[in-house]
Amino acid sequence: MITTHGTLLGGRVAYAQPARGFRSGIEPVLLAAAIPAEPGEHVVEAGTGAGAALLCLAARCPGIAGTGVERDPALAALAGENATANGFSTLRMIAGEIESYLPNRPADHAFANPPYHPPGGTASPDAARETSKRGAPGTIAAWVAALARCVVPRGTVTLILPAGALPDALAALSVARCGGARLLPLWPKQGRAAKLVLLQAREDSRAAFAVLPGLVLHQDDGRFTAEAEAVLRDGAALPMR
Repeated sequence: MITTHGTLLGGRVAYAQPARGFRSGIEPVLLAAAIPAEPGEHVVEAGTGAGAALLCLAARCPGIAGTGVERDPALAALAGENATANGFSTLRMIAGEIESYLPNRPADHAFANPPYHPPGGTASPDAARETSKRGAPGTIAAWVAALARCVVPRGTVTLILPAGALPDALAALSVARCGGARLLPLWPKQGRAAKLVLLQAREDSRAAFAVLPGLVLHQDDGRFTAEAEAVLRDGAALPMR
């Protein structure tokens, strides 16, 4: 695999990823910022890819233990190399399908940026990118069920999704007995409709659904807002509660 080498969180995290195929954007950094992990807790990520979200979370929350589950063995190996390169010895990357994964230690938090493009439409000419982004019918429900099985009572399940996938995700969380959902819209610019959202629920919670104020990502000139920069470069958290 040919890789490129860069950084995340303003240089705090060294990050290698495939030169072709699926390339990480800001989604895994935003996802990591929403996980309310504490030192000593265990987290699980589905579809970890080259490990961007887990790496960012470990940088922001030293002392966590994490497991990344990735179906592509080559990507799982690269994620493991990234963890080692950053000195994150408590992160473990395994090759496998999240639907059949059973953790050897229950997780306090589980999260994913699941494949959300529906079947049909124009396929990517790159097979790896196509696999990472397009899911079969029921993929979101299957991933939510798998993540919910991983967590302890009151553990969190967190997703980053396009706004159009929200109804399916909320329905899947309800079936998986994850309640108290919190929705954080990610506005591309002030006054624009949100294309992406963060969604977090707790296993066995009966709290009411809530919509949070959200985060505006870009200024009118295209630069990131100060609030987005704090998350993407400085490692600030995105409180979901």
